[in-house]
Amino acid sequence: MAKKKGEVKTNAMRILENLGIEYTTSTYECKEFEDGGQVADALGLPHEKVYKTLVCRGAGKGYFVFVIPIDAELDLKKAARSVGEKSVEMIHVKDIRDVTGYVRGGCTAIGMKKQYPVRIDESAAELTDVYVSAGKIGCQMNLDPRKLREACEGEWADIVRG
Repeated sequence: MAKKKGEVKTNAMRILENLGIEYTTSTYECKEFEDGGQVADALGLPHEKVYKTLVCRGAGKGYFVFVIPIDAELDLKKAARSVGEKSVEMIHVKDIRDVTGYVRGGCTAIGMKKQYPVRIDESAAELTDVYVSAGKIGCQMNLDPRKLREACEGEWADIVRG
């Protein structure tokens, strides 16, 4: 994984490299938050391969990370069950940086400030590769979903509506 000229390595990229996990990056022009669909379209990526990272707080006050397809909606009841909580709710946008170390639109399950329990939607297990944020706005990483799971110490789970 040669560093491209001018490319700034994120914490997530450094972790993948330290683990010997192969990945590629794709960058796009972006000054502020764009949703996953806009990101996929800007990069010409198939929506079913692009995943977003959501952070929730459980009834027990702990934090949990959920990685789901960009066009899917997190099922809060399934998500709570997957982490053994009575309930979970999305954290407020203003709290994302304090909780994760990342900004909205640049949040990834790899390399957060603390290691929170991670659940990756089971649909990713059927794919050969997925795209997730590289840890900053304007940059996506492409990697094997099993390697993503390894890097973030995640588990597969049925966590989307439908």
